[in-house]
Amino acid sequence: MKILHTADIHLREYMDERWKTLQKLIAIGKKEKIRIFVVSGDLFDKGINAENLRPKIREIFSNNDFKIVLIPGNHDMDSYEDMYFGEDVIVLTELNNPFEHEDIRIWGMPFERMEGEKILNKLRSLRDKFDTNKKNIILYHGELLDVFFSRKDFGDEGEERYMPVKLSYFKGLNIDYVLAGHFHSNFDVRMLEGGGYFVYSGSPISITKRETGQRKINLFEVGKPPKEYLLDTPHFEEIVVELDPFKDENPLETIRTHIGGVHPRASIILTIKGYINSDEIKMKEPELVKQIKEVVKGKCVEEHLEFMDIYTILEDDLFKSFVKKLEQIDYSEEKKKQMQDIAIKAMMEARS
Repeated sequence: MKILHTADIHLREYMDERWKTLQKLIAIGKKEKIRIFVVSGDLFDKGINAENLRPKIREIFSNNDFKIVLIPGNHDMDSYEDMYFGEDVIVLTELNNPFEHEDIRIWGMPFERMEGEKILNKLRSLRDKFDTNKKNIILYHGELLDVFFSRKDFGDEGEERYMPVKLSYFKGLNIDYVLAGHFHSNFDVRMLEGGGYFVYSGSPISITKRETGQRKINLFEVGKPPKEYLLDTPHFEEIVVELDPFKDENPLETIRTHIGGVHPRASIILTIKGYINSDEIKMKEPELVKQIKEVVKGKCVEEHLEFMDIYTILEDDLFKSFVKKLEQIDYSEEKKKQMQDIAIKAMMEARS
């Protein structure tokens, strides 16, 4: 049996990119012949979005060849009470009321404002309820404390902890999978003691600029490990270009090469570091900046131009003497570059 697991779509408007991403996920589910489509929280960005979009949600959440199982997340925790979302939809709002389908049992652990001992006690209350003859799956929306995540990995959530758990909380519970939501940044899998898996799918579309890289879902066969599935959806990509005046290269061609291989749905966050020798490339900083902007036009959402023209230092006799001596020393290229950078910065400070 195949399951498609995703989370944190944060729907806002009909037919925007997030909506189209959900349509793509439904299409993938049909193509891959899944039996269950799981959303581990935050299908909607806010309750009002759920209210406005519910008539349209019913259309794409009906007449499928699979069931759609949802839990509320911290953004849409009040969106599901006594609401109809489609004939194929099961909303799990109570931990003690699982959804059973053939040889699997899915338990919903929707977001609540609680911590530590209370969460552990809720999980332990299920100890005798997990059927050893079935595959037991928990849907969970919150933070895994065993791994360090920065605040940015969870979207714009501030400093509050969101229903934090530890892998040890699931010990001895006969759980095969914890399919989690709330961690936006990327696909992440952890082993549970006893052989199960704790897996974050990551968001299927970049919600903020901090969520970089091609997006993924967890599309797996029950009984086998979680499996990442690459998506053709909008996302952000961080590209860092370091210009080196000691290499025989054209800065513009270097930049073109770096951004040329980026996924077509990616919006680039570009940082250009390093140094140029304007005398060597026959181009001053203002002209180079102008041409860089032409090269990246329509491809970048942010540009951080941090490079500097150091032709006066490179032509300095003292620096030339330093480079000549450095070339004669048996250092790695990386070590030589580090020492060149130190010398450049020292000479720049001396001239300031």
